[in-house]
Amino acid sequence: RVAEIGSVEVDERMVVERYSHVMHIVSNVRGRLRTGLGPMDVLRATFPAGTLTGAPKIRAMEIIDELEPVKRGVYGGAVGYLAWSGDMDLAIAIRTAVLKDATMHVQAGAGIVADSVPAREWEETMSKGRALFRAAALAAGLEAPAGREGAA
Repeated sequence: RVAEIGSVEVDERMVVERYSHVMHIVSNVRGRLRTGLGPMDVLRATFPAGTLTGAPKIRAMEIIDELEPVKRGVYGGAVGYLAWSGDMDLAIAIRTAVLKDATMHVQAGAGIVADSVPAREWEETMSKGRALFRAAALAAGLEAPAGREGAA
């Protein structure tokens, strides 16, 4: 929608990135912006990301709005910067912890596809959420880092 025709290339495809609680498959897609378009056009065309809404995107977002008991807020949105020069570097907020009134609200999810096993998707979501709670406990000094039990 926003790239010059023929300029889009995938320079990394389905690379597995390992993290403490999960693994992600990552692809890196690049393209040259069409003349006359700017960073806000890119933002409008790419967010919310289909990886967090599902497809078809518009109908999936309508269903999410009908079924989810709370608004997503920053979850699934963009976190990063937009410079005066037009440069932009954003990441999808796929796991979030928002502090409000001394309460931490955590949002995380899993990708549901045709052959998903609900119990496994639920466990994946809970594992991602636990990582955020653990990070908050470490930051607050309520939990010792791994291998440093008993350290103050």
